[in-house]
Amino acid sequence: MWSSGDRVLDEAEVPDVIFACDLTGIESMDQCRHTLEQHNWNIEAAVQDRLNEQEGVPSVFNPPPSRPLQVNTADQRIYSYVVSRPQARASYFIAGMFALRFIRPDPRSRVTDPVGDIVSFMHSFEEKYGRAHPVFYQGTYSQALNDAKRELRFLLVYLHGDDHQDSDEFCRNTLCAPEVISLINTRMLFWACSTNKPEGYRVSQALRENTYPFLAMIMLKDRRMTVVGRLEGLIQPDDLINQLTFIMDANQTYLMSERLEREERNQTQVLRQQQDEAYLASLRADQEKERRKREERERKRRKEEEVQQQKLAEERRRRNLQEEKERKLECLPPEPSPDDPESVKIIFKLPNDSRVERRFHFSQSLTVIHDFLFSLKESPEKFQIEANFPRRVLPCIPSEEWPNPPTLQEAGLSHTEVLFVQDLTDE
Repeated sequence: MWSSGDRVLDEAEVPDVIFACDLTGIESMDQCRHTLEQHNWNIEAAVQDRLNEQEGVPSVFNPPPSRPLQVNTADQRIYSYVVSRPQARASYFIAGMFALRFIRPDPRSRVTDPVGDIVSFMHSFEEKYGRAHPVFYQGTYSQALNDAKRELRFLLVYLHGDDHQDSDEFCRNTLCAPEVISLINTRMLFWACSTNKPEGYRVSQALRENTYPFLAMIMLKDRRMTVVGRLEGLIQPDDLINQLTFIMDANQTYLMSERLEREERNQTQVLRQQQDEAYLASLRADQEKERRKREERERKRRKEEEVQQQKLAEERRRRNLQEEKERKLECLPPEPSPDDPESVKIIFKLPNDSRVERRFHFSQSLTVIHDFLFSLKESPEKFQIEANFPRRVLPCIPSEEWPNPPTLQEAGLSHTEVLFVQDLTDE
């Protein structure tokens, strides 16, 4: 937003005000804006009425007009009804100015490399006045404004008029004076450019300087970057220092107020951030507790499920074992009678010190002895049978050495035998 008197101009209104000032020769932007407002921002009407006044011709566009001005917006040509010769000359002049505006625009109005404009001006300045000068801000005008706003610093803008008679003396004797350099470098940012450069010309259109040398002090005031001081014309080092110091002292309270507001906002943000962090830490702690509880519940559930599975497996194993014992018992051959001379009486000593007797036939396989013991409720699940004289393990079940276990007679058992059952369940 640009300021014109007490009223702030919109960005869209600025070019019209500047163009109307160029056409009419009015130096005051306030007066030019007022003229445009009287003519409802019709530039052609305002300019022609201004020229008519200068030639002593009565106003045509500022009431009551018999026939209005017509503008063909498609090709920017202007058509008007001729009332008098001076008015016709004014219309031709306006049309010519519009044509010149669109056909031959000011080359400085096209900003293609703003940083390059700044660097180029800085080099030319050092070539002419030396390297002893305030530190130039090497960036665009917008960047300088943003940095000054962010850092809450004063921004001193210098627009250099290359062709002005006082520019050389000001740069050589005032701007490059050691005490001026010290003040600028320690208390403000310094942005400078020539108005012959597109970037400098654009800033010139915004600040609307009247003469050179031109300095503008800009700062953040009421949360807007505002021009708080303008220095125009040749000025001596001491006067410049006094003027700049006065401007800064007069506006220092605004920066201090803004700093306090920022500190309060920062403290509020820090406090809010700390509260958010504390909340997140508490939330994470609660989530961690809940996660551990879930893991503990899951661990207990898996443990209980594992115990239940083991219990079911044990029950199935015992059931299968019992069914196997019953099958073995059903498949045992009948016990021979005591009078059978081919029978042998065997006394089994079990691991629990109990004894079991049974008769078998000499021709029967040792497997029958194993099946008999296996079918007993008192017998261990896994066992081996040993003879005492001589001490040996009887091959009662098939193995690589004994694919077909021998008979009782082949094993060398007598009519009466005592065999020992060894528990191998835990092995």
